[in-house]
Amino acid sequence: MLKLRLKRVGRKGSPAYRLVVMENTVRRDGRPVEEVGYYNPISKESHFEIEKIQKWLNYGVKPTEVVSSLLKKAEIIKN
Repeated sequence: MLKLRLKRVGRKGSPAYRLVVMENTVRRDGRPVEEVGYYNPISKESHFEIEKIQKWLNYGVKPTEVVSSLLKKAEIIKN
């Protein structure tokens, strides 16, 4: 099953995350199917490729709880 989830990048003490589509059995920092955005929790900076995210959501990919809340804040998905 494919999921829309976060992949951690960055060094120790300063995390950053990439928003990726990957199989749910793959480890957190494993190889993604596609990268569709990024999120930096320290600077609150984020960038999402809306067309790609909508495409994957239409294919039936389920976002995790954290990703779902980020997409709701960015008004990409509705409540």
